[in-house]
Amino acid sequence: MAMINQLNQPSKPSKTRINSDDPLAVKKFSWDLTYKLLKCGLTPERPVVLVCIGTDRSTGDCLGPLVGSKLSEVNQDFFEVHGTLEDPVHGSNLDEKLGEIYKCYRNPLIIAIDASLGQLDSVGCINIANGSLKPGAGVHKKLPEVGDLHITGIVNVGGFMEYMILQNTRLNIVMKMAELIVEGLLATIIEYKNTKAQEI
Repeated sequence: MAMINQLNQPSKPSKTRINSDDPLAVKKFSWDLTYKLLKCGLTPERPVVLVCIGTDRSTGDCLGPLVGSKLSEVNQDFFEVHGTLEDPVHGSNLDEKLGEIYKCYRNPLIIAIDASLGQLDSVGCINIANGSLKPGAGVHKKLPEVGDLHITGIVNVGGFMEYMILQNTRLNIVMKMAELIVEGLLATIIEYKNTKAQEI
């Protein structure tokens, strides 16, 4: 359960909000994430690592591992995926998992994916933004900040009894957003490669 870290972002953070009901949601996702990857100066030598944060023990907090599991089943060579339903990245092992990532990859570009709570009119929306996020901040946990970029899905309304809200979040909403994020990530691979090919 994430909170965005404003300290590591520009004074006017670049954030895109996409409603999962938007028929153009996947295209908007791929256009925006591709733009952000290009702005980061991504090179073929720099691995793109997805850190999909959350746990399957809470309906509202399983967005990240759902994305990780779904993407791990796809044959793609663009994203390195960490955090699945079988092998989740969560508050208890986040430091350890980040240490492993930095040992395995040289100068990785990390995209953190996590669920978040928000306003009622934002539930079902996906945010793509620059900078790191603070996992666990939504439920008052102190965990290390994660990501050069981050993707969050607003799964329910925040502001009170966060643990109870997460436990009672509808799985249908989380599944819908997870599928959209996976489709968006796969579309980003095509969009990014096509954009780079046009530069040659």
